[in-house]
Amino acid sequence: MNPQRGQSEQRNEDKKVIHAEPVSSVTVTPQSADLVEFSSSISLFCSASGSLLSFLWMKSSYEAKASNRIQISDGGSTLTIFKVTRYDHGLYSCHVQNAVSNGRSSPVNIFISYGPENTTLKVSPSKEHHEEGSDITLGCSAESRPSAEFTWSLNGNPLPDTGPELNLKNIQISQSGNYSCQAFNNKTQKYQTSQPSAVSVLDDRLRKRQKEESVQLRCSAAMN
Repeated sequence: MNPQRGQSEQRNEDKKVIHAEPVSSVTVTPQSADLVEFSSSISLFCSASGSLLSFLWMKSSYEAKASNRIQISDGGSTLTIFKVTRYDHGLYSCHVQNAVSNGRSSPVNIFISYGPENTTLKVSPSKEHHEEGSDITLGCSAESRPSAEFTWSLNGNPLPDTGPELNLKNIQISQSGNYSCQAFNNKTQKYQTSQPSAVSVLDDRLRKRQKEESVQLRCSAAMN
């Protein structure tokens, strides 16, 4: 065998280059998902044209990395999230590259519903006693996605009012009692009721009499 020929063949082997097909048509399925916290899991599948591909998953501007709930499989092309939480909510995209080009998918929206939680009722103005004929506003809030629907009750009896505010105009003694609100999430199908808040309405005549008695007591004390 000619030594020079052997060396030439070896150099030709070293010069061989594997040509990659450019990346194109990067797509993620499903294109959106509407899930409930703790009761759902999801797999996102990334497909692309090209060869010698490597995959990277992003959530907004951060890399989505494997963890105890997140699994990346099939050579990086599949992202699975087990028992989704509210913190998994957001936009996900797949980035694909090889030696000659790269591409990315359109973002897909993962919507996670949760709640209601921390349902709270506040009375404004906040007083121990409210004068008869005054106006009171009760406000209800809850942590919920989507926003919760609210209903109201007085002493455990449902009121016809709905919404996050209950406005009591020209309040009467008969409206005294324990008010509570209930939050409902139509996605999670869960309810939560606030702690009751007492509203005490003082008879205007009694209030005036108490005020007069208080003035009389102060006058008597001053004379003595």
